[in-house]
Amino acid sequence: MKRKIAWVEIPAENMPRAVDFYNGLMNLEMEIMDFGEEKMALLPDDEGAISQAPGFKPSANGVLVSLDVGDRLDDALDFVVKNGGSVVKARTKIQAEGRDYFALFLDSEGNRMGLYGK
Repeated sequence: MKRKIAWVEIPAENMPRAVDFYNGLMNLEMEIMDFGEEKMALLPDDEGAISQAPGFKPSANGVLVSLDVGDRLDDALDFVVKNGGSVVKARTKIQAEGRDYFALFLDSEGNRMGLYGK
């Protein structure tokens, strides 16, 4: 089945800090690309980017994007706290049959994000 979400952009005010945060959280090696007024660091598999652009501001009240961290959910939450983020909702069992756990956090830029995993 083709994925239904084509692209996600996570806003950042401090690109080096945000890219370091997500590289560490998800064990990635994204690099910042400079396009003048806009800067981006691409997520793998053409899923989206960390982005800095005029008028694009981090938010704790907008769309919720959840990242799959597999069996690293507890480690990911520890990472969030140790790297400038905060846990908004601790590890919680999803009540739908066959689903694992989720958690909510604020990233280093103040974006509310979700984690999905075991």
